[in-house]
Amino acid sequence: MQVQTLRYFLMVATTGSFLATARHFAVPASSVSRFIASLEKELGQQLFYRSTRAVRLTEQGQRYYAQVRQAVELLDGAAEQFDHGANPMHGLVRINAGESLGRLHIANLVNQLQARYPDLLVELSLSNTFVDPVQEGADITVRVGRLVDSGLIGKVVCAQRYVLAASPAYLALHGTPQTPEDLLQHNCLLYKGVHEPQRWHFRHAAEAPYEPLVVSGSLRSNNSEVLINAAIAGRGVVLFPNWLYPPASFQDGRLVWLLADWQMSAYADDIYIQILSPENRLRSQKVRAVSAFLVDAIGTPPYWDALV
Repeated sequence: MQVQTLRYFLMVATTGSFLATARHFAVPASSVSRFIASLEKELGQQLFYRSTRAVRLTEQGQRYYAQVRQAVELLDGAAEQFDHGANPMHGLVRINAGESLGRLHIANLVNQLQARYPDLLVELSLSNTFVDPVQEGADITVRVGRLVDSGLIGKVVCAQRYVLAASPAYLALHGTPQTPEDLLQHNCLLYKGVHEPQRWHFRHAAEAPYEPLVVSGSLRSNNSEVLINAAIAGRGVVLFPNWLYPPASFQDGRLVWLLADWQMSAYADDIYIQILSPENRLRSQKVRAVSAFLVDAIGTPPYWDALV
């Protein structure tokens, strides 16, 4: 069994395509198909379901993928230590991010990354559910959450900054809140997660604890864009991280930043954006370079602070 055959197998599993794998390795598609068929014969197991529309792993293929991926990564990582003269920025890197942050920001940074490193293949997975990067094979995870000891290694990029906002039209009709308690008299548009609607929290100083405020309003949604667009349309007040608002929506006057002297959050403690990797993946020069690129591209403070 050749290591290159295993690389073909991993790439077909990742892309779901023999043709894409052949293009990546610059070999005929028939060669990839032949190597995979030979591998299945050697193992005595069918690794892929094949159809005219897609190629996907069988249950046996999924188990084999998890084991082979780790083995090939170890081999490639060991070889990379001696590959000082060649460009390490080629091959596959897997990035996982939350759905909204990934779609609004990380996807664009990946475009910039691949423009700089055209030989780099990126698999960008977006999910709002917790993803164990060790089990799922993610090289880099862009995580929004509390600082916890997860066993992952990386960097805190920034604290998440929340902004309370409403449209000029809404404020002209209902007045501008001067304190958090004033919000009890306003129509607050709430994000509804899995369990319950948002509870908003406020404090005057960073060293003070957040104080919760139970607000209410006429619209709830599990989609932030629905609520922000409703606020722009004059329907009420919203509280979201500043990176979620449309670019220039404050500069062009569609939204007004409220209670700017207060610190606020949808949680009772601070939330951070972090770029993390399993320890074994940081042995890869490529993974370290991509992580550093993302940290630098977001910046400190993050570039989206300038948009609000």
